[in-house]
Amino acid sequence: MTPPSSDGLRRPVVLGVDAHDTGRMTAAWAADEADRRGLPLQLVHAVPSLFREFRAFDEGRYHKALRERGDQALDRAAAVARERHPDLAVTTAIAEDVPAPVLCRESAHAALVVLGSRRLGRTAEALSAYSVTVPVSAQAHCPVVVVRDPEHITQDPPYVVVGVDGSPSSEPAVDFACDFADERHAAVRVLWVWQRPPVGNPDDAATEQVLRRLLFESTTGRHEFHPDVAMSHELVHGHPVEELGRASEHALAVIVGRRGRGGFTGMRLGSVPHGLLHRAHCPVVIVPSSPR
Repeated sequence: MTPPSSDGLRRPVVLGVDAHDTGRMTAAWAADEADRRGLPLQLVHAVPSLFREFRAFDEGRYHKALRERGDQALDRAAAVARERHPDLAVTTAIAEDVPAPVLCRESAHAALVVLGSRRLGRTAEALSAYSVTVPVSAQAHCPVVVVRDPEHITQDPPYVVVGVDGSPSSEPAVDFACDFADERHAAVRVLWVWQRPPVGNPDDAATEQVLRRLLFESTTGRHEFHPDVAMSHELVHGHPVEELGRASEHALAVIVGRRGRGGFTGMRLGSVPHGLLHRAHCPVVIVPSSPR
């Protein structure tokens, strides 16, 4: 259950609406999550204000067209949400700014930010002024969910995957995974991916024993608050992005922690969360080290 904010209001689920390709699945996912949590759904679209500088050239017609296209995209997303949950409180807003800063500001007052994915290449996603997933995932104050269309096939019984590595950022990711799974009557697969050094280490067995202990310690105390959530613990050898991506194939979501906030796009997001935005088969949840 999401706690109330300091002013006593319930923090909304915020959906970033892209006029180009916010799919039905992304809007439906956000609406379902807001309904499941008993929270309002806030749909936000951003129109870069820099286009107003061209009014002397086109009398603002291009900027007006962008706003109209944004209104249409908001209407489509709102229709999907209301079709699925007629009683859900849905609000829409257009902001005058580049999308990523708008959504980062909204995240300070949100329970969750939900985004779609344009499936840009990694370089384009990191450097484009219109990229949203990397900068928002790297700087948001709350957890960010990136929903990847088209819909993938989940496994029954359902499960979620959470990646841990012993760092402080793993703890809020595990907490989020347990809450997420509990709400969906799903299991949690806890993965620690170990990259062996290229040259064999005679202490591999001892290292593996230590890592297994730390792996189990990463979920200490969670069963008390989530007695119905089944957990499995797996120590896997390989590259973290590849192994977590493979484990995500039939998962409800793959969840990872994020170290730090701010900085230059994906460099602060971290290589594993950034890589999962391209490799995962299911929604990717990126949890900040100190989520609200």
